[in-house]
Amino acid sequence: MSQIRLQHIQKRFGDNPILADIDLTIERGEFCVFIGPSGCGKSTLLRLIAGLDDASGGDIHIDGVRVNDLPPARRDVAMVFQSYALYPHMTVYDNLAFGLRHLKLGEAEIERRVRVAAESLHLTPLLARKPGALSGGQRQRVAIGRAIVRQPKVFLFDEPLSNLDASLRVKTRVEIARLHRELGNVSMIYVTHDQTEAMTLADKIVLLKPLAGQEGVPSIAQVGHPLELYHHPRSRFVASFIGSPGMNFFDAEVLAASGDGVQCRAGGQVLDAAVNGGHCAIGSTLTLGVRPEHVLCGEGPHLGRVTHLEHLGEHSYAYLDCALSPAPLVVKVMQSALAIGDTLRFALPAGQVHAFVADGEALPRLAALPPAAMRAVSAMA
Repeated sequence: MSQIRLQHIQKRFGDNPILADIDLTIERGEFCVFIGPSGCGKSTLLRLIAGLDDASGGDIHIDGVRVNDLPPARRDVAMVFQSYALYPHMTVYDNLAFGLRHLKLGEAEIERRVRVAAESLHLTPLLARKPGALSGGQRQRVAIGRAIVRQPKVFLFDEPLSNLDASLRVKTRVEIARLHRELGNVSMIYVTHDQTEAMTLADKIVLLKPLAGQEGVPSIAQVGHPLELYHHPRSRFVASFIGSPGMNFFDAEVLAASGDGVQCRAGGQVLDAAVNGGHCAIGSTLTLGVRPEHVLCGEGPHLGRVTHLEHLGEHSYAYLDCALSPAPLVVKVMQSALAIGDTLRFALPAGQVHAFVADGEALPRLAALPPAAMRAVSAMA
């Protein structure tokens, strides 16, 4: 299948910039997910690739061919929308076959493609039904099947599961992942606001950020494997957006810093962070961050009072009132007996603490902080 290459893509609506300086390559066979807050332009970028909107600047290449001036029908892409957009008066079979008949394919080839797609999506028993007799999940599978039968170079999905309930979203998400594996070397681009979909489906995540009228600021906050964005965010924006519940943040004063780590004070508490602090000035302020599951509960030098609990079965999230921050510190706990008002002891491992400078850029994390190095940093305080 095809490589998609975007070079310096811009999109404006009047004087309002929506996308700026998009440079991105999606390799053959990749499952790429566009994610970001509302208004960041993720669906707009998908429409630019499909040819449904025109770019204000830059070039779009599919399989080495510049397609900016090609209409959607000649780009050899297939798009699945949030709404199913099925013909209510046609059967499932005819909905799947409609586009192929428009392409003037022979009935034998149409029959073959429809049967193959129906089999892969478990639609064969439903081919004689009309959309009104289908569930939401079944309708969405028909919409996906309509894209499959065209055998395009690129599949584009625009929030295809947002109209489904929670259980159907899980089932259909699994079906889409299975479909990608079975189709082999097929490129897919998928837009979603759901982090679970992004983390579980993507080979590559493209996190976009709203421009909010900013000129000269690229729209892409970070590109990478889902776990790369989760464990190694390049900015506070990425760290705050990826993960649910979100990362805990609190301000801290630098006490000592070197290329081997930093030591800070937050709310009167001393913390170590395994980051490269070689350019940090003593007395400057950093924003430290730690994910709820990385807080060690039941041990350590810090104390917090439980103000709220969210029980999720296997584990719970406890909200702690503590000295580190005016905002509650959210921690993942396995103690089902914990109650509001309890005092919880905890520690923040240096290797799990992120640090961000004033403009939100992340300091590089060290692979592992040598104990001797941290002792050396501590001695500098």
